[in-house]
Amino acid sequence: MKTTNLIIGAGISGLTYANFTKEDYLIVEKEDRVGGYCKTTKRNGYVWDYAGHFFHFNTQELKDLFLKNMPEDEILYNQKCTKILYNGSFIDFPFQANIHQLEKQDFIDCLYDLFHKVEKETYENFLDMLYGKFGKSIVEKFLKPYNEKLYATDLKNLDVDAMGRFFPYADKEAIINNMKENTMNSYNSSFLYPKGGAESFIKVLYDNLEKEKVLLNTSVVKINLDTKEATLSNGEKVEYQNLINTMPLNHFLELLGIHKELLEEMSFNKVLVFNLGFDKPSPLCTKEHWLYIPSSECNYYRVGFYNNILRTEKLSMYIEIGYGKDIEITKEEIEKQLSLTLENLKKQGIINEEMTLVDYESIIMSPAYVHINTETTKKIDALKEEFKEKDVYTIGRYGAWIYNSMEDSMLVAKALAEELNEKRV
Repeated sequence: MKTTNLIIGAGISGLTYANFTKEDYLIVEKEDRVGGYCKTTKRNGYVWDYAGHFFHFNTQELKDLFLKNMPEDEILYNQKCTKILYNGSFIDFPFQANIHQLEKQDFIDCLYDLFHKVEKETYENFLDMLYGKFGKSIVEKFLKPYNEKLYATDLKNLDVDAMGRFFPYADKEAIINNMKENTMNSYNSSFLYPKGGAESFIKVLYDNLEKEKVLLNTSVVKINLDTKEATLSNGEKVEYQNLINTMPLNHFLELLGIHKELLEEMSFNKVLVFNLGFDKPSPLCTKEHWLYIPSSECNYYRVGFYNNILRTEKLSMYIEIGYGKDIEITKEEIEKQLSLTLENLKKQGIINEEMTLVDYESIIMSPAYVHINTETTKKIDALKEEFKEKDVYTIGRYGAWIYNSMEDSMLVAKALAEELNEKRV
């Protein structure tokens, strides 16, 4: 079998590339359906994604691609409502811009430390930057405990710019101004969500493709980068011109059997996701889209509410729990965390004794968030250049080993397809 573009992975990046290439393509996907992490479960009246996926679309062309191919009444528009559950009270997100909502002593501590913080010309790591930008109290009350739960690592291991534009920076003036009037805007202050879940957007991309060129339940088991030949799990061999990888870069390097030292160095977390469906609405969370939970006494770091996004009644939610990359998440661990999750939800008042868990599922994301480290990133960037010399392109949030949005991934895939289209002319 021959193809111009062999695409590994039918997630949002692989499907986008195939949508914009003008050349022949073959997508190889190990799962039994497309979507990668952007899948949806619909069961017993509940709509759950594999984790919270919300579309913010700053690019009109991509926005139109979806909206023109979906019924208008299937799309919901939401102004983001997110809170931090701090010491039993709701605080608006981001924490650093809303310290005036804290109890008096916490507010005084944060404000005092904000004005006595010691900034530097350069910072050594992510944690060092947080202390320099926000002061001791803001960091230790929220930024440090929350992000340690999220990334499941010492924040000193992360690059200063580990979250890029997604981190809500704020200077003293902005924080003070926000105390009187909410002036803090984030990149995702509003979002779209389809009634059928995030997979509805994936379906638009998939429906544009020739289905015979998408091999499901099939994986690449061997690649010869020199002869440009890949062997598939069904025994077939594929000759290609361009190899477009969207599988996680660590798995791709394992497949190739190269750069073992870099592979050991690459760090990430795993996330255990619970999707939970209850028979009644939450007595506490009636409008919130998701909550941030910094407390070390709680096993999860974030919870989200599909019913508030979809404007349905019965509580439908997701839970996210972070783990280090070397921790095995066993069946026993999942059962333990489910029991602990239900206990904590009751303690926080999100559910009560009168509510029954009707249905649930658990999902393990590995990797979930890559740990951005300056030195490792330099090596990965050099590796990508080496790959490019052999017409190998590794893209997507995990393929490129970066922290970005779904829209970012789509834009990169589209740009690469258009670049290679021009190259072939």
